[in-house]
Amino acid sequence: MPRIGMEAERRKSLIAATIEAIHDRGFFDVTLAQIAKRAGVSSGLALHYFGSKDQLLAATMRHMLKDLQDSIRCELRNADTPRARLSAIIAGNFSPEQFRDATIAAWLAFYIQARNHDGNRRLLQIYAARLASNLAFNLKTFMSPKDARHVAEGTASMIDGVWIRHALRDGPANRSSAIEMVEQFVEAQIAFYQTSAAAPAQEHLQITSR
Repeated sequence: MPRIGMEAERRKSLIAATIEAIHDRGFFDVTLAQIAKRAGVSSGLALHYFGSKDQLLAATMRHMLKDLQDSIRCELRNADTPRARLSAIIAGNFSPEQFRDATIAAWLAFYIQARNHDGNRRLLQIYAARLASNLAFNLKTFMSPKDARHVAEGTASMIDGVWIRHALRDGPANRSSAIEMVEQFVEAQIAFYQTSAAAPAQEHLQITSR
């Protein structure tokens, strides 16, 4: 009689094995048999749980997105101001788990593969829209809603760009340096829009005091 929870454990093992196999062999070269062997199960059992290699890859991507969201939520638990929440979102995107070599390889592979896979592309689009929305919501404290949406898109682009640059460097990725770069961008944008908002008020004060 199968042990209770065995299916969930095997699914988790297969997803973990998929990430490691992509890192070792590449997205397109890895086979279901190689993944199953790494997970310690038969190919038939892997097919039973996921149906096909493509479905296993899709499940792995959903798992990685969930891990990313969990990292952000964990950072947000102790963030009690809009500025702190912005920092928490940034830090969550650069969590230690996301900077593992195997995770980096899997993310890069999925981004490339998503160009020709509608389902995975939609998953990434949903994540990107959620990230921009969460950033804009907190940025509205410091600027107009229109400007907040603009800066949110810029911040999201910074997160993706900095992540890729650090991920492709030789040697271990530097989480602290990546976070600092995005934080500096956000701080500069907040300062710019707050200065721009204060300038008309100061000009009005000077006119009325003459």
